[in-house]
Amino acid sequence: MSAAAGAVAVRPGWSVAELLARRLRAWAAPLAVFAGAVVGWELLVSRLGIKRFILPAPTAIAEAFQKYFSEIYAAAAYTFVEALGGLLIGVAAGVAVALLTARWTTARESLLPFAIAANSVPIVAFAPLMNNWFGLTNQLSKMMIAAVIVFFPVMINTLRGLTLVDASALELMRSYAAGEFTVLRRVRIPNALPFIFTALKIATTLSLIGAVVGEYFGAPRASLGQYIVQQAAYFGFERSWAAIIFACAMGIAFYLVVLALERLVMPWHASMRAAEG
Repeated sequence: MSAAAGAVAVRPGWSVAELLARRLRAWAAPLAVFAGAVVGWELLVSRLGIKRFILPAPTAIAEAFQKYFSEIYAAAAYTFVEALGGLLIGVAAGVAVALLTARWTTARESLLPFAIAANSVPIVAFAPLMNNWFGLTNQLSKMMIAAVIVFFPVMINTLRGLTLVDASALELMRSYAAGEFTVLRRVRIPNALPFIFTALKIATTLSLIGAVVGEYFGAPRASLGQYIVQQAAYFGFERSWAAIIFACAMGIAFYLVVLALERLVMPWHASMRAAEG
């Protein structure tokens, strides 16, 4: 679904029924595409006789999801803590480093190559190192894997928002003899907010990917990554797919929370995007 799905320009004088009708029309297209994809998937598997170890049918996955919901939910809750912790650590570090590097050019030139180098390393290379440093079954190791992945997009986007400021706005603040902290609070941070929320929308999915992939290299059986691996190894492919879909639902939930927070913090920005939709 697109990020702007469901965004509707609200005009004065609209009734609740009109607003609901417009919102339903906005969601109709993505829901229709989703339903069509599921139906096409089911027909493809049944007509071509695709084996379940290659691609289970949606009905089989739904049945496994309902039957084993409690154990999938428990595994997802364990992984959720790791993904959320990694997201918070990575975002905090990325914003902090961006604030430092935006203030001092020397710091920016010194730290940016290290950030780019860290972002170039695959997750599979970080996972064994973090497991060795923090413990194979320690949730902190998976949080740090997720944090490393989250750090770079947050830092880069925040840095762009803090530095790509309208020169006339800076000149106006200097004409009022505003200090650096005032310029940061009044001009740079508001300017950086759209960039930060763009990074957060990317970071939410990256944190979940980092946590799940990190669990492949060692984690308790109660984790989502290990659940997927173990069920696939014992030919429980429907259960593996059900867990994967649950992980997708968690990623969508993360994204929607960030979207709601964006509209709360930047109503002007959300309104502008809705008007364009």
